Amino acid sequence: MRSQILPTIPRVVRPASWTLTPVSRLLLAASCGATFFPSWAQAQTAQPSTPATDLGRIEIRGNRDNDTEVRRESTAAKIVIGREEIEKQGDATLGEVLKRLPGVTLGGAPGRGGAIRMRGLGGGYTQILMDGERVPPGFSIDSLTPEQVEKIEIMRAPTAETGARAIAGTINIVLREGQKANPDDLKITRTQEHGEGSSQVNWVHNLKTEPLGGTFTLSAMDQYRPDESHTLTETDTGDERQKDVKAVGHRKAIHANARLQWRGEQGKTLTLTPFLIYSEYEALGQIQSRQLSGPSVLLSDSANTRNRSIFSMGRLNGQWAQRLSADDRLEVRFGVGQSKYDYRFDQTGATTPLLLNTFETQNFVDKSYSLNGKWTRAMENGHQVVSGLELEGVRRVEAANAAVSEDGGDLQARTFRWAGYTQDEFKINPNWSAHGGLRYESILTEGTNEQGFKSNHSAVLTPLLHAVWKPDADKRDQVRMSLTRSYKTPTLYNLVARYVPSREPNSPTRPDRVGNPDLRPELATGVDVAFERYLASGGVLSANVFRRNISDLIRYTTALNTSTNKWVSTPMNVGDAVTQGLELEAKFRLDQAWTDALPIDIRSNVSFFHSKVLQVPGPNNRLDQQPSMTANFGGDYRLRSLPLTLGGNFNWNPDYDTRRSDQQWAYQGTKQVLDVYALWKVSAATGLRLTVSNLTPRDYITGTSYIGHSVSEVARTTTPNWRMVQLRLEMKI
Repeated sequence: MRSQILPTIPRVVRPASWTLTPVSRLLLAASCGATFFPSWAQAQTAQPSTPATDLGRIEIRGNRDNDTEVRRESTAAKIVIGREEIEKQGDATLGEVLKRLPGVTLGGAPGRGGAIRMRGLGGGYTQILMDGERVPPGFSIDSLTPEQVEKIEIMRAPTAETGARAIAGTINIVLREGQKANPDDLKITRTQEHGEGSSQVNWVHNLKTEPLGGTFTLSAMDQYRPDESHTLTETDTGDERQKDVKAVGHRKAIHANARLQWRGEQGKTLTLTPFLIYSEYEALGQIQSRQLSGPSVLLSDSANTRNRSIFSMGRLNGQWAQRLSADDRLEVRFGVGQSKYDYRFDQTGATTPLLLNTFETQNFVDKSYSLNGKWTRAMENGHQVVSGLELEGVRRVEAANAAVSEDGGDLQARTFRWAGYTQDEFKINPNWSAHGGLRYESILTEGTNEQGFKSNHSAVLTPLLHAVWKPDADKRDQVRMSLTRSYKTPTLYNLVARYVPSREPNSPTRPDRVGNPDLRPELATGVDVAFERYLASGGVLSANVFRRNISDLIRYTTALNTSTNKWVSTPMNVGDAVTQGLELEAKFRLDQAWTDALPIDIRSNVSFFHSKVLQVPGPNNRLDQQPSMTANFGGDYRLRSLPLTLGGNFNWNPDYDTRRSDQQWAYQGTKQVLDVYALWKVSAATGLRLTVSNLTPRDYITGTSYIGHSVSEVARTTTPNWRMVQLRLEMKI
């Protein structure tokens, strides 16, 4: 199958002037050749040619090389993805960009976005920052378009400055910065998926005034998306039920943000970043439920569904920076924001116990603020000391009602966080650099719901150490090492969530949910070791191994509440866990490896993960939703004879089972997504891009099961997904 997707090229090639060492060969073969391109590994056995002295070809290194240089010079491990790579594939959402990055996966069905996960770990293990600040409550990364983003930074190990709530790592999204010399960007997009059409317009305007500079970004979308799922549930009593769900969702949204920067004398700068989102969503659908077998009378039922929501968010972030002396710099950041969400779900027309007539409403208002101060001092012997203090508060007021039962109610909650840190980055000698830090963070969460007042307080001290060793200071090979302490805090809903009943008849695989105010934070001790080779032509080869020892793991467990005779899922600290893995990456241009090859930009990565929860019996007692591996292979080729660029990417995650407790199991099916694109440059300022996402769609299968306490139930869900065709006009004005 792989050879059909990526056929080998029957062509004799010879290596270029940079030599492949045994380590380089291993990285290339493991991260792309051995996985996707078998003939490449064979081609590397050819003898290197004599270094050429022909100077007839001159290359100009662009932004991608600058991003690679930033990565190389950073003491703490950092991968930088710039504008060139962000916009290359023509993605509609930022999540589609992230899924191709090393070690990053998305939850949910293929092509449908989902929670961002580093090293297969999400749900609080992966820290998401925007311009160096934690994203505000209710914010979804998929609400950002790639046009709003300047660069993406991936940090595999935490630092004192960026925060230690990053057991899996940190993703920092930096919004667009204004460039006075750049023209405006205008992109008009039309998308078709399974008979439903969507439209989107993106505009980026660069200010060209002094002393005020910056950029405005505006995105508007009118989107229709089909949704469909089929669930088969079987029990030990012989009951077999089939539920079919079909709906079409319609979303209208407008996103606007700006980055305004004033530069004064003596290094003074003031940056303001307003951010606005408004979104309306409505989905109309139908549910059909049938009892296929069982000891009782066979039933059949159907219901109509209507899902409506309105989300709005406004936020203003600011930064004041001032140079106090030649060696000292002060930076103050602040942020204020509010988000509002109104939601209603109706399920009507049901006449049997197979389906429930449901009327749910929920609305909440989140208000948040933050204030951070940071002092940086350059000292003797190459030391750079950074110290800071952070304050953050969130207050939520929520009202909810669920007519499916008598449960429901209001929630009022607040979270207050403060942190202090200091770190020192210094160069020991030409071969060694180090980065050490210490961070203390305290979080207080309080809330009142229908069950009364709840409170939780946690405080964690985290030491962090990073080092870089260059065996030869004059060459471009280096080894990174990190020893860190990180943690994951329970979310607001983990702690004080109101009682949420299931929309379907209560069962072990369809339980009610409730929070737990007695949760403790998860703590992790981590080790990372990486080898990196930076190629003279701008490419990079890397291999990274990591391990995290986690204590007080939080996991939802399902049990029967004997007082109400209902199955309830509650978060619990279940014990300890271990996760470890190997991450390989190769990025380069093919003709810089072999001079007779086509000038194809190759980007490939493959990651292998293994984990186990020590208190859960095996096999498959892995951490939730962590696959055994994830892989990407992509390339881009610009034709010499035509103003045409072709490219694509293949993303693959294998299927796997997870044993969540003695009685609970979960299954995640294989995910494979092939995306291709073609960009025709009509002129220097105008281009026409055709993108086909999920070119070879296949059904996505998930499942849950509960076997124990004289009860057995298995539910298996099949979610179809479809090919998406997108046509975009790109103009520079």
